[in-house]
Amino acid sequence: MGIFDLFKGKVNFNEYAIALDIGTEFVKTLIFKVEGDKAKVLGVGRQRQRLADIQGGVVTDIYGVIRNCEAALEQAATQAKIMPEQVIIGIAGELVKGITTEVKYIRPDQNAKINLGELSEIVSRIQKQTAERARKILAYETGHKEVNVKLVNSAVVDVKIDGYHVTNPLGFQGREMEVSVFNAFAPNVHLGALQTIAESLDLDLLSIAAEPFAVARCMGPDQESDFSAIFIDVGGGTTDIAVVNKGGLIGTKMFALGGRAFTKRIASVLGEPFLEAEQDKLAYSSGKLTGEKKERIARAVKQDSEVWLSGVELTLEEFSGLDLLPSRILLCGGGSELPDIEKVLSEAKWGRNVPFAKKPTVSFLRPKNVTSVIDETGELKEVSDVTPMALANLAIDLVGNETAVDGVFSKIIMTLRS
Repeated sequence: MGIFDLFKGKVNFNEYAIALDIGTEFVKTLIFKVEGDKAKVLGVGRQRQRLADIQGGVVTDIYGVIRNCEAALEQAATQAKIMPEQVIIGIAGELVKGITTEVKYIRPDQNAKINLGELSEIVSRIQKQTAERARKILAYETGHKEVNVKLVNSAVVDVKIDGYHVTNPLGFQGREMEVSVFNAFAPNVHLGALQTIAESLDLDLLSIAAEPFAVARCMGPDQESDFSAIFIDVGGGTTDIAVVNKGGLIGTKMFALGGRAFTKRIASVLGEPFLEAEQDKLAYSSGKLTGEKKERIARAVKQDSEVWLSGVELTLEEFSGLDLLPSRILLCGGGSELPDIEKVLSEAKWGRNVPFAKKPTVSFLRPKNVTSVIDETGELKEVSDVTPMALANLAIDLVGNETAVDGVFSKIIMTLRS
């Protein structure tokens, strides 16, 4: 890891950081510099994971993943000519639970101005309630009686004072305050693996971020108070879904079906190794295949894409807090490049338990839509690049601060001020 030492100590690192997206298929890393409210990408690195390194978004071989991270970081550092010391790492997978909770609070003195201490008490109360819910859900899903979880991300979704919406309650007066807070939790064992990776890379961990949370907040000024959409990030091992309604993040959910399942189906049908099937899938997705092989792959993935759609529908049914779901679907992630994904979503006949007001439109979330992240390398062109860019966007307000793994409440206040 000599190249890391080569670049250290030569610049002021308070302006630089790393976004590390540890995906099922690839480790993707960006080295960026924060200038004002923008992140400028100076270096990009990608390294394919082995099949045994990560399953369903969960690290299964820590040291295998570390080697892949080192390779991706070396590529990015060589291009950027700098190796920052701070990193934000994304976490995904079925065991990451994103829950939005609302509480109504009657203030003892309606004439007193709302201050930080009062808001902190309310948010802490919500987080305790949500942590218990997350523990129960994970215990049920994993079959373990006791699952220790830790808060990953938190953001104030909505605030009302005496029935009136406000973007920041600090300084207001009133009797009744309604606060909705989004919290994402993950099991300690998975967070610990990511912390071990950061320590082994000799990096200061700015934050561990739930990737669907990051993607749902990546569009910056485009996400006005009336912005509503369903974000679907199709990765190698999982599909992550986030629902945003009127500017507020309602929740995030994941299920364990992604691009790797389609590759395995193609490998089985064509009788070829996984990596060869992956290349055939990419060629099929880009329209480069013709003839019998194209037809065989199309038949192979058709059934799997319908199963995937069923997973999306079942997941959307779980967003029971909304009368109507947003009628705009935004796709990203490498798995979404399979044309059958967009097709089944566009042609879907949604069941009565998925309450769309009208047939949803389907489009892609592309790097150009992440307006706060400027690509100076010219290499971020694919929908699979959106997730690491979304992580960089989250890190803009954190770079240069002290390591903030546990400073969750300060980040919540940032969500109010942004």
